[in-house]
Amino acid sequence: MRDLPGRSRYAVVKRLGGAGDGGRDIEARFGQALVRDGWDLYQAKHYAQGLTHSDAFPEMAKFFKQLALKTYPRPNRYYFCCPRAIGNDLHNTMASGAAAFKAKFLDAWKNGRSGMKGRSTELTQDVLTAIDDFDFDRFIECAVHDLLAWHSLDIGAHYDMFGIVPERGDDDPMPVKPAGHEDIYLDELLRAYTEHKSSPVTRVNVLGSDYEDLTAQRQTFYCAEGLSRFSRDIYPHEQEFERLLEMVYAGIRPTVVQLRLKTGMDRVDAAVDKASTLQVHESRLSPQLRGGDLPGTCHHIVNGGKLTWVK
Repeated sequence: MRDLPGRSRYAVVKRLGGAGDGGRDIEARFGQALVRDGWDLYQAKHYAQGLTHSDAFPEMAKFFKQLALKTYPRPNRYYFCCPRAIGNDLHNTMASGAAAFKAKFLDAWKNGRSGMKGRSTELTQDVLTAIDDFDFDRFIECAVHDLLAWHSLDIGAHYDMFGIVPERGDDDPMPVKPAGHEDIYLDELLRAYTEHKSSPVTRVNVLGSDYEDLTAQRQTFYCAEGLSRFSRDIYPHEQEFERLLEMVYAGIRPTVVQLRLKTGMDRVDAAVDKASTLQVHESRLSPQLRGGDLPGTCHHIVNGGKLTWVK
């Protein structure tokens, strides 16, 4: 995919449109301030056919009048965004080069052609100065496939609009040093190890001991953490990961509370084994599951206070 206009480079994006927009549907700034050549203008036209000269030229005239009035400074680029793309005739004009494009636009404005009828008096000296100050190569078609590819970078918004669930990307690696949000489940695991050994097992002495299982458990926690992050991106308002935790909890609780399980280690092993075999097809996250996700949810459930390993 080639680089998209504005990708990862705008500091401020303002959606305008409607009365008083000055011919700007989107104002996208490279920095905080709106300065000359320091922003891009996006103009959206949602027509049933490809954009024509009669569609584009009045918008361009509005743009140059606003530059003459100093409503805003000259942008770096002016993007036409239209779902039916730019029509063949307008495409050919734009492809003919900046000088030819400018000449055809001025001729239409002066002679009332291509949607510019009755507007010749608006072509003042200030407007002509603004036209001369703008390179017509800066008028660019924002192709539909680019718009869609760009939109898909925000996977949550893309899902909301099109219902397309993207593939789950790589999970963040497990940090060497445990993070603060791991404290509860790690302390529970250390309690289980301490009970099993009949002497204290801490984060300091667990490494090099018989309980390096802690690293494996952390890895599954971070597998589930990756699924949680994916869920927040796609379903930010729907608590989908939390619903999955409820399903897992309902599935493992009958196993964890069995009387035959005498120690915390027994309960950890039984819960993780049971979680690994659960079928959670009701969850919308089910197609995205990876090997360590369901075992890792056990530790997320402990973090939430619903499970403890040592009685």
